[in-house]
This record gives sequence, structure tokens and C-alpha cells, in this order.
Amino acid sequence: MASIIIRNIEDSLKEKLRVRAAQQGRSMEEEVRVILRKEFPNPEPFENIADLAESLFGKKGIDLDAHPAVSARHPQNFGE
Repeated sequence: MASIIIRNIEDSLKEKLRVRAAQQGRSMEEEVRVILRKEFPNPEPFENIADLAESLFGKKGIDLDAHPAVSARHPQNFGE
């Protein structure tokens, strides 16, 4: 895990952070982590393609046009 140091924070901002952290029952350090995670979410990998599709398109999905019909090609004969 990485660490950062933030310097030159206004006293009023630090006090707001302290109060907010106390209201949530967290340290100021943990409160900053919570704020950063909300701002920069790290999505969990999807377990299956259905979960990925739902995250992209929602539960209703999307409507797609049917692919135009194509004629089937016969496989090559290499002179068996």
C-alpha cells in the first residue's frame, strides 16, 4: 500500500474533515481514504459476462438490429 502526505491544508478544511470523520466514527486518515475511494472507484473484476453486460447496459439490456442474412459458403475441398 502507498502513502501520501498532504501539506498546506487550510485550518478550516482540516477542521471540517475532523468533524466529518468524528461523525462517522472514523479517524481523519480513514475519512480521507473513504472520500478518495468514492471519487476514484476501483471496480471489482466481473465474475461472468452477464455481470459485465448488466454494468454496461443495465438490467433491461439494449436492442440490436438483426444481422443481415448471408449465404453459407461451402468448405474448400483440397483433393482428398
